[in-house]
Parts: sequence; structure tokens; C-alpha cells
Amino acid sequence: MSQCPCGSGKEYDACCGPIIRGEQAAESAEALMRSRYTAYAKGEIEHLTESLHPSSRHDHDAAAARRWAAESQWMGLEVRSLVGGGAGDEKGEVEFVAQYRDKGALRKHHETGLFTKEEGRWYYLSGKQVKPETVQREAPKVGRNDPCSCGSGKKFKKCCGA
Repeated sequence: MSQCPCGSGKEYDACCGPIIRGEQAAESAEALMRSRYTAYAKGEIEHLTESLHPSSRHDHDAAAARRWAAESQWMGLEVRSLVGGGAGDEKGEVEFVAQYRDKGALRKHHETGLFTKEEGRWYYLSGKQVKPETVQREAPKVGRNDPCSCGSGKKFKKCCGA
């Protein structure tokens, strides 16, 4: 048996496999999101279409999803936060970061996915990309002609700034 690509630590057949094969419904928004990541990793594009809410399927491009899945090497999934999405909920949000390698470059897809449950079944409704946080410099910027901060006694431009 093999580990599930979703990062749960479980075997594929005890985790996302039954959801992807349609043998069982996802118990939570997180479980559905993990199965969708796994579907990309394993090229199971039909699951991506089936797990989309019917109102969101009109602009789903299965061919593009299949191409992206096949051309990428899926490196891992990190679930950052959950809001709702449990067994007794009708709506849920899952913030996650999916890492993948595309054309040799390591990339991250950071999204907050919105999920809804209808007639006992979870669906992916939509998602919005999470913008990276702006990092503010705490220390003053070292100028080209300032002494180098490494302590060499040289100007920054002739030392570490070269």
C-alpha cells in the first residue's frame, strides 16, 4: 500500500481513495479538499469535476486541469486553517497551500476554498487566492557607501553588496 498524497499520513485506500472512486462521501470540507489535491496528484480529473458544485461546473476546463495535473509534480499539501466544514455544518472554508514543481520551478498555490454541503454531500464551490503578506524591513536599509554590516570595515558595495 502507498501513503496518500494529501499528507494525512494514512494509506491511500483508507483516506482519499474511496472518496475519489465514489465509494464513500467526504465527511468534511477538509476531506473533500484533500481528495481534490490527491486527484490532481494522481490525475483523477473526473473526481475534480464531480466534486465541483453544479453551479460552478459551467466554466470548469477538464482538459486544462488534466494537462496541469500531468505536467506538474505534486510535492505536498499544508492545511493552514479551517472554518466550519464539519459533519454538522452546511458551509466550510479551508485555507491550504499546495506545493508543486512545474517546468523545474517549485511553486505554491495558496488558496481559501469555499465548500457547501447539499443533501449530505460536500462540494467545492469556489476559491480565492491568498495574497502574500507584505514584509516590512525592521532595520534600516544599508546604503551602497555605508560600512558593510558584516564588520569587514569595507564599504557595502565593495563587500557583501558586490
